[in-house]
Parts: sequence; structure tokens; C-alpha cells
Amino acid sequence: MSKFELTLQGYRLTTAEILYHMPDHPAVLQTFIWQELDIAPKYPVLAKFLRFWETSIEGKLHSVRVAARGLISPAELKHLGHEFTLH
Repeated sequence: MSKFELTLQGYRLTTAEILYHMPDHPAVLQTFIWQELDIAPKYPVLAKFLRFWETSIEGKLHSVRVAARGLISPAELKHLGHEFTLH
């Protein structure tokens, strides 16, 4: 499916800030930013990625912070109280 079709089915642009322990220096945290279309509130695509991380990547997860925003939303209109004429 195309990304446009996914957005029509309720998928939202989801960004996750993943903090993880560096494998060579466990006391040091590193940041990884992940971004993909996903469905709130269960986030199955993110959950699948985090399962992959835990089984395939050495850095132990510390925390995950998630933000989501719909790509297709109602237009925001504001009346400015001015009128401009273009020729």
C-alpha cells in the first residue's frame, strides 16, 4: 500500500526517540530517532521494530518516547481582518 493509502486508513506519522545503553559503555546513553507511519495507540509497527531491536541489536533499551501527528488534518483557517487585491 502507498503511504497516502495508509494515511487514509488511520496511520499517522509517528516519531520515537529511543534512548539506549551503548554496548561498549553501558553507563552512557545514546539517542536514536525512528520515524514511520503507524496506528495509535497500539503502534504495531513501532512494537515490531522494538522487538527486532531487543533480539538483534546489542544496545539495551533505556526508554522510548513517542509522538504522533496525522498527516491529513482539517485546514487551519484564520481571518486576519485584511483584504489584499492581486492583479
